[in-house]
Amino acid sequence: MIIPKKVNIYEVGPRDGLQNEKKIIPTSVKVKLINKLTDCNFKNIEVGSFVSSKWVPQMADSNRVLEGINKIKGVSYPVLTPNLKGFQEAIKYKADTICVFVSASEKFSKKNTNCTVKKSLKRVEEIVKEAKKYKLKVRGYISCVLGCPYEGKISYKKTANIAKFIDKIGCYEISLGDTIGTGTPLESVLMVKEVTKQVNIKKIAVHFHDTYGQALANLYAVLQLGVSTIDSSVGGLGGCPYAKGATGNVATEDVLYMLNGMKVNTGVKLEMLLNASSFINKHLGRKISSRAFLALSKQV
Repeated sequence: MIIPKKVNIYEVGPRDGLQNEKKIIPTSVKVKLINKLTDCNFKNIEVGSFVSSKWVPQMADSNRVLEGINKIKGVSYPVLTPNLKGFQEAIKYKADTICVFVSASEKFSKKNTNCTVKKSLKRVEEIVKEAKKYKLKVRGYISCVLGCPYEGKISYKKTANIAKFIDKIGCYEISLGDTIGTGTPLESVLMVKEVTKQVNIKKIAVHFHDTYGQALANLYAVLQLGVSTIDSSVGGLGGCPYAKGATGNVATEDVLYMLNGMKVNTGVKLEMLLNASSFINKHLGRKISSRAFLALSKQV
């Protein structure tokens, strides 16, 4: 069993966690949340998305968020850019890391980005090419790796081939996303093993949703393969608007509690994280889904 001694928790709450909220969240609240997460000692905090405000109105202020946060040396504040126009906007506001995405599902790609997987990969290649000119790191996302709401099961080989392509063109890391949260530990292991035939395990991150309560089990399973980067969202915020019934990302508090119990070093401060989670969920007027948060809060 190969459990990494150190794991990087990549916090996606400010972007992936908030992007589908219907009620517009003030820029000041987003900035305060990100600053609180910075205090938790994360090394990566995804802060926004330079996408059309028509499609994702919650992210319309990503430029102001990027300008307003307290940036700390050694911490990256990635932003998602779906096309070259979004990339140029991100550059204008001094983004330090770029994220691109593609789906392993043809039908999901057309629903989500209104283009084929092939065309989506072409867009990604164009963005990576531009990013190299600015010496910016690019992270690649692959969605629907363990299932699609329109196609059902997705071929592990298809995911592996997409991962190979975005690795080859220059993405420093590839996040494998179980967008609708249907994956189980065995499926997660088989999928990651297939991808590692094409891409070094050190470049692989995992992004699990907890729709069926499988996220932590899936994480534990792939940690044993040597995966050492985990995407998670403060308070379990988020969900996929194109995946009916899909709940949020796995809660960062739950991931951190598990890793702490396994003596895996993350560097993230749990008490500060609970404070950040409480802050944003109070603003949203929502009960926190994190089991670890609820249990630890009762002990205070």
